[in-house]
Order: sequence, then structure tokens, then C-alpha cells
Amino acid sequence: MALTNPSSAASNTSARLSNALAVDVQSLNHLKAEAGKNSAAAVRETAKQFESLFMREMIKSMREATMKSGMLDSSQGDLGTDMLDQQLSVQMSGLPGGLSEAIARQLERQMGGAEANLVAPSTLSMSSLQYQRSHIASSAASSANSTPAASGPGPKGRDEFVQHHQAAAERVAQASGIPASFMIGQAGHETGWGKGEIKNADGSNSFNLFGIKAGKGWSGKVAEITTTEYINGTAQKVTAKFRAYDSYEDSFKDYARLINNSPRYEQARAKTDSAVAYATELQKAGYATDPEYARKLSGAINSALRVQRAAQA
Repeated sequence: MALTNPSSAASNTSARLSNALAVDVQSLNHLKAEAGKNSAAAVRETAKQFESLFMREMIKSMREATMKSGMLDSSQGDLGTDMLDQQLSVQMSGLPGGLSEAIARQLERQMGGAEANLVAPSTLSMSSLQYQRSHIASSAASSANSTPAASGPGPKGRDEFVQHHQAAAERVAQASGIPASFMIGQAGHETGWGKGEIKNADGSNSFNLFGIKAGKGWSGKVAEITTTEYINGTAQKVTAKFRAYDSYEDSFKDYARLINNSPRYEQARAKTDSAVAYATELQKAGYATDPEYARKLSGAINSALRVQRAAQA
């Protein structure tokens, strides 16, 4: 019996892994072991695996949208097609300038920066790995498919507002577990359905849909405006600094991070099955100073839901 060199075996495993999806136990264990070393090669390979999974799902969706002939369809044919798609997804991944590079940069930031703690709470029934994988894939996909509409002039009016932000909200909802209708409804309430968005000093759009203020921990762009705050139950005009973003989708993502990562919103995260309960818990946690915030917000969420259902009918 020939003896196997351990280093040679590890090398062979790495080679097999780089040319296939890590879907079996051995490949997954090897990938986890390499990732534990925090090596640059492990980050690149992990990014390639994410891109491969993304490409595989995209190819699968394209095939499902194509009409089948019927005569040559069989379970054996479906298996062969699935194996072909898997191999194609691997071959199309890891190319220079592809999604894997964007994913690798995101992973490196998460491993070494402040955003490394993007962990979904257990109340949303998602594991930490599932949340981060969804977040990274969503970030890479939205970067690769960004359009002027994502950062252009804001829509005016409820129906147009809901339709305009639907796609971005759905992507963030998949990554965060917060329903898209809840986020769109709250964005609509905060901005008057796009009619009162926060502007920068030069009149340009700050893309802040949720009225999130720029506290001490915020290092990004800032928009300073005069706003209404309720102090001891009385409405007063005050000057405040708000966060500014590069696109509306960035605003949705920042809102999701705030709700998911802040302990004060734990009860709200547990009530995503009810617009009224969710809005009530946000008010209790101090999201806004308006004493009528819960009633107004739940109404806006239900309004967004009606628009979404009408569009689907």
C-alpha cells in the first residue's frame, strides 16, 4: 500500500475545492479549517464559493424561465443539467473583476472592521452564517447591478414611492429578516412618501429615508437640517445632524443594521409578524419622540402593504 503525504493530500483537497462547490462534508470542513487561519487565500476561496452559489442560482432561474420541450425531459436529464450548471457556475466564478473580488473585499472588512459583527438575532430565525452570506451576496449583487434609479431623484406620491423602492427593500429584507413592507412603510412615513426627504446643504439628496441621526459613532457623510422634535410632549424646532448615503439602498441597509444590531430594538425584532406590534415596540424603544409615532407608522406600513398587494393582483 502506498503511503500518502499529508501535505500532498491537503494540496489535492485545495485543488478539488477550487474547482467544485463546497457541498460535501469533506470540502466544507476543509474550507472551515482554512477560514479559521484567516489567510488571504481562504478569503479568496470563500468569496469564490459565494460567487459560485450566486451564479448557480442565477443559471437555475434562467433555466426555469425557459420552456421545456417535453419529449426529452427526464429525471436523468434534469440530473445531468444540474451537474452541468454546477460546473458552469464554478468555471464562471473567481474571474478578475468579478463578483468574488467584491465579496472578498466585503469579507475582509467584516473580518477586520467594525462591521464584522453583522449577526442576525435568533428572533428572526436565521443563523449568523445565513445572515452574513445573504448580506454579502446582496451587497455584491446590488453593486454589480446598480442603476441610476438607485441614486437618482426620489419618487413623489405613495404608489410611486412603494414601487420605486420595492426591489431594494426586498434585497435588504432577504438579508436582514425585516419585512420589505415594514421598511418601505417606515421610509414613507419618515419622508412623507418622498415629498420631504432630507437634503444636503447644497440641495442634493442625502438618501436618508429613515431619519437616522449622525451620532458620535457615525463616520460617514452628514446632512444638517432643522427638524421637529417632541420635548416633554411639545413639538419644537431643533437643528440636528443626520446620516447621508450614496444611494437609497444604502439607507435601507443602514436601517437594517441599526434594528438588528441594537439591543434596544430586540422586542421590535420579535414582532415582525404584526405592523402594529412592531411599530409599538419601536416607539417604546425610543426610535422617535412623536407620542403618536406607533399609530402613524403602523398606518403607513399597512398602506404600503395595500399598494404591494394591488400591484400583485
